[in-house]
Amino acid sequence: MKDIVFDLGGVLVDWNPRHLYKKVFTTEAEMEWFLTNVCTAQWNTQQDAGRPFEEGIELLKAKYPEYTFAIEFYRSRWEEMLGGVIEGSVEILRNLKTRGYRVYALSNWSAETFPIVQKKYGFFNAFDGMIISGEEKLVKPDPQIYARLLEKYNLRASNCIFIDDNSANISKAADLGFETILFTDPEALHRTLSSRGIL
Repeated sequence: MKDIVFDLGGVLVDWNPRHLYKKVFTTEAEMEWFLTNVCTAQWNTQQDAGRPFEEGIELLKAKYPEYTFAIEFYRSRWEEMLGGVIEGSVEILRNLKTRGYRVYALSNWSAETFPIVQKKYGFFNAFDGMIISGEEKLVKPDPQIYARLLEKYNLRASNCIFIDDNSANISKAADLGFETILFTDPEALHRTLSSRGIL
């Protein structure tokens, strides 16, 4: 029986800084400029890799003092970036668990903010194990974080189906021998799992 490995943000949880910043900026163009040039995805990945939010925020405030309040909101109002669970995906997760599959999480997520989302949503109880980048000080697509998952839970890549919405993460997993599914939406995921005889 295959082991199923889920990414979290964008697959099971609707996390997007735009949920917050559309309330902060008056125009979409200014919001997009801020997220492209100030609080960028690359900057956020450093927190996912273990850098303290306080350190990352201070670096940006020194460089963009005119955006001090908006930068600070990235941590102080972080929970407003959560749009809720992706219901169809959570239903698939529970269905897999009911059918006897072991399910795991492999996610790029800050160790500071992960406890917030873990406490907020009950589906986390379904996982047989989780590897969170901020706790490991490693981020996908670094091969070492995939190896950490396999080693910690005694899994074989060839027996795992890895589901992620990031094509770079999927590509690296495939290189390492995982069976992969690039997530687009719950309906497509259900169809793919069904076609592979999982659901």
